[in-house]
Amino acid sequence: MKRSTTIARVLATAALSFASLLALLRPGETGAASPLSVSARTISLDLIGRLHLKSKHGFTLNEQGSVSGTIAGTIYVHLKAVSTSRVTAEVNIYPSGGSLSATGSARYRRAGTTATFSGSMSINRGTGRYSHVRSSNLSFSGTIYESKNDAITVHVTGTVSD
Repeated sequence: MKRSTTIARVLATAALSFASLLALLRPGETGAASPLSVSARTISLDLIGRLHLKSKHGFTLNEQGSVSGTIAGTIYVHLKAVSTSRVTAEVNIYPSGGSLSATGSARYRRAGTTATFSGSMSINRGTGRYSHVRSSNLSFSGTIYESKNDAITVHVTGTVSD
């Protein structure tokens, strides 16, 4: 096989992979499915959320804010202290074209007016363009700033499949 034909095939495959990734992560205005079809895609996810307190009920913080990174949109987090050293989280992200819902659990540690948490998270539901996205191996960490009215930052990393 000619070298130029091999290079052309490699470039075409790379372009198809990149276009498929963009179709998953940056849906079009119509939300219509991409004409490109690839089964069982794996995407590296890296998200940063900056949230502020919406309400507080007992040991549960209800937070809202924005998320940026691999996808961007609005994020809601319900963070509940289940003991002096563990928290659980329900996370809902609303990027353009759909939504993602996840649950997680993390170790929790206080130090003065801040607290940090670190654990794992699973995406268990998606809608619209994200209806087939799932993952059970995400890393979930963040900081709660009591001095800033319980504002939190959240960092989620890992791989997801579609």
